[in-house]
Amino acid sequence: MGEKNRAIDINEENLKQGLMALVVALLEIINSTLRHQAIRRMDAGSLTDEEIERLGSALKNIDRAVEEIKEEHGIKESVRSVRDGLDDALNDIVANAMDMSSGYGSRQ
Repeated sequence: MGEKNRAIDINEENLKQGLMALVVALLEIINSTLRHQAIRRMDAGSLTDEEIERLGSALKNIDRAVEEIKEEHGIKESVRSVRDGLDDALNDIVANAMDMSSGYGSRQ
């Protein structure tokens, strides 16, 4: 009833850095996933030596580019914070899923 219109004070620079940190964190996660997939394919013997060499080179280039982006934009700590937050959220999800599955098993 007596609500006042309150402006949200958003610092545009902080918003941009936060968004950049999120994007870079997601790139790191995707790169890590690609690396694990490549290792599985190598272990399975489904890659030629040339493919392994090209894949390794591409992954190194991605690592280098991501590090350069973090340095250029001064977001190393922000990316680490985003990654930590995502790791914590994933750990909570896994723990809850395990709790639920063990709870269901004891009812049967």
